[in-house]
Amino acid sequence: MADITLQELFDATANVAGTGFASAARTATVSSSDITNLGGKGVIVILDVTASADTPSITLTIEGKDPASGKYYAILVSAAVTTTSTNVYRVHPSFTAASNLIAKDAIPKTFRITMTHADADSITYSVGYSLV
Repeated sequence: MADITLQELFDATANVAGTGFASAARTATVSSSDITNLGGKGVIVILDVTASADTPSITLTIEGKDPASGKYYAILVSAAVTTTSTNVYRVHPSFTAASNLIAKDAIPKTFRITMTHADADSITYSVGYSLV
């Protein structure tokens, strides 16, 4: 068995992908479980909206968690999403900021993703993420 370098170990823990929300129809605001960042500087979050009824409107928020108080704070808040589409949001200290799409910030050790629904109209979506 080959020896693993420190860089390879770091890369393996930093580049983690996961599911914030599996694809489902939803009508109310939901937050993911806390997500633990094992060493990434940033995150890429993908919102894939595949179906909607009436006139739904959702907003995705990437929130850091204060380790002292346990309270969450907004890192990136998307523009309202109202149609079927795939939307990509990025947080990283080396990225150029772009309103509602890219935050020039570091992702903390603990964060979550919140989907805020403006009304009770059904919208089907999934949310995935990759720590980078």
